[in-house]
Amino acid sequence: MINRVTKFGLFSLIIILLQILLFNNIQFSGYVNPYVYIIIILLMPADIQAWVVLLVAFATGLIVDFSSGTPGMHASATLAAGFSRHHVLRLIAPREGYEPGSELSMTNYGIYWFLLYTSIIVLIHHTILFFIEVFRFDGFFRTVLRILLSTLFTAGFVLIAEFYRKKRKQSPR
Repeated sequence: MINRVTKFGLFSLIIILLQILLFNNIQFSGYVNPYVYIIIILLMPADIQAWVVLLVAFATGLIVDFSSGTPGMHASATLAAGFSRHHVLRLIAPREGYEPGSELSMTNYGIYWFLLYTSIIVLIHHTILFFIEVFRFDGFFRTVLRILLSTLFTAGFVLIAEFYRKKRKQSPR
């Protein structure tokens, strides 16, 4: 248990640093902004307590907010994603349910399940984040386009990261 928590904490720290130092500086023509730190919420075990998910989501968003100078935007969006996570998991649960303590990964539940799960959570996160950012319905369709393109890019990065993790787990050490 402690080893798993330590590994996840280190993984989270690396992802947050990558978000702050690399991904916050990437923007493609004003439409694509990768917010890959959401992977922290995505990969938490299915049977983890809801209050822990909310606490981790809020802390993650707050750290990104402090480093980006965007007070509350990322914390709000990440908290909404963390809150909706339980409902999304229940909605798309496999027939046999989730194995206690198992990671929510492509390896455990398949690529189609993982893609659906990732897309829904990232779409919720990005919708909240971008509408808080503009805080008006002026340019509604531009904001929707930003949400969709950023969701595709972020979900794509999460899938690439998950393929890499899957490959590392399968390779002999």
